[in-house]
Amino acid sequence: MTDHAVLILRLAAPLQSWGGPSRYNRRETRPHPTKSAILGLLAAAEGRPREAPITDLLELQLGVRVDQPGSLLRDYHTFSDHRGLPLPSAKVNAKGVQVRTSPAKYTGVTQRFYLQDAVFVAALRGPASLLERLEHAIRHPVYPLSLGRRSCPPTGPVSLGLQADADLPQALTAVPWKASGHHRSQVQATEVTLEATVEDPAGDQLAVDVPDTYDLKTGTLFGRRTVRHLWLTISTGEQAAEPTGKENPPAHPGHDPFALLGW
Repeated sequence: MTDHAVLILRLAAPLQSWGGPSRYNRRETRPHPTKSAILGLLAAAEGRPREAPITDLLELQLGVRVDQPGSLLRDYHTFSDHRGLPLPSAKVNAKGVQVRTSPAKYTGVTQRFYLQDAVFVAALRGPASLLERLEHAIRHPVYPLSLGRRSCPPTGPVSLGLQADADLPQALTAVPWKASGHHRSQVQATEVTLEATVEDPAGDQLAVDVPDTYDLKTGTLFGRRTVRHLWLTISTGEQAAEPTGKENPPAHPGHDPFALLGW
């Protein structure tokens, strides 16, 4: 039986974008990392060509914990051809060449959506030998790493190292809270409850984000995986307040509108 392990990743950046089912000039983002994007990050770290097989990566089980959800940012801007030519349309002629817009259109509008100031912890469970190789690649990547798009480089080390084999909820619970200092300062409790999504054959939802290839010539078709949503309780690192020894103040007697009248 193959020995298994769990690889822990920290996915944090000023901007992240995890592609959804959108196309063309409006590109949305999902609220948390997709399996396709994370496997693409691993493939880039190893320097795999886009047409290389990814069968071994597809066998990895993925769990994602939302340490800091961030907020949605819309990037709205216009674009045009620097030569002053009309923009191409989505149509092609009989020779397969993209034609110009008719009537001529010189300015287009595009919208891109990002998550800003978000932090995620991802856990990948699989064969220990494969994860050891991937962990080394992430620390010494062949291609620059990005969180969804090339314009979204990660901040700080991505790899948090390998853990002994465990189920995904257990592995994610064992990782300390990775939110930013400012976000952590807003919570005074000793524990925080975080949203998580893990692959589970007995899960009750489907995620359509399993790629068959990254080859640009053939395009990518996305398969399904079964997932389960849950909540994990993590220590914040705060110490519980010590009792002061003072007596508790008396309970509020409630509002009596006639007290001022001496009744």
